[in-house]
Amino acid sequence: MREIIFDTETTGLDPKTGDRMVEIGCIEMIGRVETGRTFHAYFNPDRDMPPEAERVHGLSAAFLATKPRFAETADALLEFLGDSDLVAHNAGFDFGFLNNELELLGRAPISLDRMVDTVALARKKHPGAKLSLDALCTRYGIDRSHRVKHGALLDAELLAQVYVELTGGRQIGLGLAPADSGAGLAAQPTTNAPWHRPSADKPRREPRLHVASPEELERHRAFIAGIAEAIWTR
Repeated sequence: MREIIFDTETTGLDPKTGDRMVEIGCIEMIGRVETGRTFHAYFNPDRDMPPEAERVHGLSAAFLATKPRFAETADALLEFLGDSDLVAHNAGFDFGFLNNELELLGRAPISLDRMVDTVALARKKHPGAKLSLDALCTRYGIDRSHRVKHGALLDAELLAQVYVELTGGRQIGLGLAPADSGAGLAAQPTTNAPWHRPSADKPRREPRLHVASPEELERHRAFIAGIAEAIWTR
């Protein structure tokens, strides 16, 4: 199963009031394993950068003025996304900005049916706990020491590790079931397991009773009685 883990950086909080997407970072995963393929781009938003937003991600208007506009990168981005599910932290925010950029170009928005929100996954798995990306990295022991400011590709890389933990950890890809079974190991009938198959070259032996005989019980009582100052007699 192919999935894209992505994150965006923006000029603010609401695309409907003129805020724009200025960075996107995407990580390709297949079967919950990173393939090494990524997509990363900065965009010229054709507007100023509010100081409060720049403090979050460190992207200045002067830096972004030299970058291509979203229209120049849209086709390459959509080709990378393909028809895969898109995973993001607080995904409604990122989908809102991505679809706003597409709508400004007269392009069809990406269906919300493809949206996977890791905040919702974390809320279900850890009710009442802190759900920020930083908090989840701490919970799962994911190193984020190199994260001084927010960055779309860096945050997507961290989120990919968090997503694996939220969806079962690394064991999810061990493939214990037969390739054509479509089911996990636990679903296999126990009579099919090798250790349950009768051997053709050995005679069948009746099971032994695992109960002490009267003679064994008497020897045990004599042994216990011979222990001096036993703590259970105090």
